Amino acid sequence: MLEELRITGLGVIDDTTLRLTSGMNVITGETGAGKTMVVTGLGLLFGGRADAGRVRADPGRAVVEGRLKLRGTLGDAVRTRVTDAGGEADDDGSILLSRTVTAEGRSRAHVGGRSMPVSTLSELGEQILAVHGQSDQLRLLRPSEQRSALDRFAGPGHEKLIDSYREAFGRWRAVVEDLADRRRNARQRSQEADLLKLGLDEITRVDPQPGEDEDLRNEVQRLEHAEGLRVAATLASQALAGGVEAADDTPDATQLLGLARRTLEGQSAVDSSLGDLAARIEEAATLVGDVASELSAYLSSLDADPARLEAIYERRAALRALTRKYADDVDGVIVWAENARTKLSQLDSSDELLEELDKERQRLEATVGELAGRLTAARREAAGRFSEAVSVELAGLAMPHSRVEVAVLTRAPSRDEPAVTVEGETLAAGPDGADEVELRLHAHPGAPALPLQKGASGGELSRVMLAIEVVFAGAGGPPTLVFDEVDSGVGGTAAVEIGRRLARLARTHQVLVVTHLPQVAAFADRHLVVAKDTGGAITTSGVRIVEETERARELSRMLAGLPDSDLGIAHAEELLSVAAREKRA
Repeated sequence: MLEELRITGLGVIDDTTLRLTSGMNVITGETGAGKTMVVTGLGLLFGGRADAGRVRADPGRAVVEGRLKLRGTLGDAVRTRVTDAGGEADDDGSILLSRTVTAEGRSRAHVGGRSMPVSTLSELGEQILAVHGQSDQLRLLRPSEQRSALDRFAGPGHEKLIDSYREAFGRWRAVVEDLADRRRNARQRSQEADLLKLGLDEITRVDPQPGEDEDLRNEVQRLEHAEGLRVAATLASQALAGGVEAADDTPDATQLLGLARRTLEGQSAVDSSLGDLAARIEEAATLVGDVASELSAYLSSLDADPARLEAIYERRAALRALTRKYADDVDGVIVWAENARTKLSQLDSSDELLEELDKERQRLEATVGELAGRLTAARREAAGRFSEAVSVELAGLAMPHSRVEVAVLTRAPSRDEPAVTVEGETLAAGPDGADEVELRLHAHPGAPALPLQKGASGGELSRVMLAIEVVFAGAGGPPTLVFDEVDSGVGGTAAVEIGRRLARLARTHQVLVVTHLPQVAAFADRHLVVAKDTGGAITTSGVRIVEETERARELSRMLAGLPDSDLGIAHAEELLSVAAREKRA
């Protein structure tokens, strides 16, 4: 959950800290006091778009800081993600988040004490937080969002089916586009393929080997300087181990080392350290003998072969002809040939390949059609359960005669759309299937089922949104839910029911509610009030926790605009008492 939220320099908020509880947190205050800035601050903290226009001129930057404390599998996953990114959790396991926005529009993010991309905050926000407000209600009116809502409700097995469909759909479209491109650009592809074939034929005839140019360069140097190398190796060999050309009275290194070893060994009985030195000289003699043997073998292999030298000159000339055309060195030529072979296979527009690709297209199209049919059936099954669950919640939100219907529709393709055959019917298909999903509302018995944007008033849409979120909460989702005035346009009994539903959500989730309804605020586990201060030259707002008498005065203000009215306070205390009984039930 989000334990603490500190906001500095954002809108009318100068510097304030919200200490939150794990249950239902309600934020109230007069219009214009800055309640919305709290939600704006949450959005910034979890990677939302930075608006420099909301930054206060003094101090010229807005800072939002939060402390997350998560448990269970989600907590482990978040801490692992933060650690992998270079951040650290505090000793108590909590994670510190921070977002800074300057008046010039620059933005910085910190997670676990380390500077990180804002996208990291967004990634964490998707796992931790779900925000619902007036804009979210508008988003729910989009067909794509309604389809996503149904898919989310359907569960993990349904998501795996969607993933399988999307993978097959992507492969199918790739083959369709490849086949069309090969047919459309057959002449151009053929010309490019001919050029590649000429290059490959030339390289194949020469058959360059990896590192061959460097090996030939070294061999040429040996052959061109064979006589000098022979003289040097011969003199070194004679100096180390003698030879037929050496004078009989000239000692070599092997003889001198032997003399030194024997001399020291003769005195080792007097001083044992000389024996150690004698052993080391023997090791040196062995090493000298090995070098002498290798020099002898080197001399045997050294051959000034004019024919071989000429052959190398010709080979190097052939390799240079390739490097002038295709790459800087022989290894580059080999890489060019490998890439050319790959490209050549891609350029193939032969009838045989086109026929093979067309068969693959048909196979994948059949797979996509089969998966699309399964996806439609799964959505229709989930639609029935989803409709029933949301309708039950609506009955508890003072809409007992209303019913939500989820229509899973298909449509015929237009000229430019991909199409698949699903159970003998040709349908338009996209990355999410061959379905369109539409939420419809039966406002009362006998009323036609109308799309939400046509059949629901503002208050009804708020309750439908809340009902959907209550249904989702039973299937998991983010642990923290934020509702920003989703009770707009609602009052009376419906307001009490919204408070009851939010309180029920708070049993399993952390809930933050920005509201203007006292019936909703009465159900809070923690009540925070945003208060405006106009005493100075600049208007500022702060947030404080209200309890007992102060809370009753705030509810009285919300009820009648009279915080000190005895009658208003009495009504507020009665409302708090009713809410307390409902929460215990």
